[in-house]
Amino acid sequence: MKKKQLETYCEKTWCPGCTNFAILEAVKGAVLELEKEGVKRETLAFTVGIGCHAKMFDYLNLNSFYGLHGRALPLAQGIKLANPKLRVFSFVGDGDVYDEGISHLIHAAKRNADIAVFVHDNRNFALTVSQFTATSPKGFKGSSTPRGSVEEPFNPLELMMVSGATFIARGYALRVEHLKDLIKKAILHKGFSFLEILQPCITFFDNRQFYQERIYELKGPFSKAKAEEKIREWDYRNGKNKIPIGLFYKVEKPSFDELVG
Repeated sequence: MKKKQLETYCEKTWCPGCTNFAILEAVKGAVLELEKEGVKRETLAFTVGIGCHAKMFDYLNLNSFYGLHGRALPLAQGIKLANPKLRVFSFVGDGDVYDEGISHLIHAAKRNADIAVFVHDNRNFALTVSQFTATSPKGFKGSSTPRGSVEEPFNPLELMMVSGATFIARGYALRVEHLKDLIKKAILHKGFSFLEILQPCITFFDNRQFYQERIYELKGPFSKAKAEEKIREWDYRNGKNKIPIGLFYKVEKPSFDELVG
């Protein structure tokens, strides 16, 4: 299969220069490599929620389902249970999955559902013009908080660790090759894979320089204790520390579809 075969007829309507374009390229690269390694394209299926991330549905020529806001993960789990032979993944946004859909995220991790979750985390509700989300930094000025948000952000990777995720990783949209490899590993993992993708929103929250000055690549995965230490290295609340990206944690456990099958 050639990359052109993954294209659709849809006009791309992300903002010019949007870092979602880089994520799309990483996904295409991962799919092409998976197919070379014997994973047939028709065995891949994905779901999306609501947000800028969800345009992946329009631009990727793969089996897919457009869901409701915050509800991409129940759809993905249902697809996997109905056809265990499929490799199922979800594209979600930080507002989509950390606000509207957070209970679905926690429970999918807890039951070790055999799906991969790719979070396009631009740290604001970009599609609806920049309201704050659960990962927006304190002081974030957007359309709902013009004087600055008074809330502290949380660390999604910490939440996934305590929720039981068996694959926890973080990537950066503008390191496409590195991100491609993480996407591949997440799709191939048997169990719940969580990949947070730091995705600067150049229109409403352009933090590219902030990331580029702090990001470094990990050589994981690590033991649970070491992974927890690395996950806490970047303090979402003050943002002063270095930001590790890569695979933090991976463990093999029976997946939900195996246990109920």
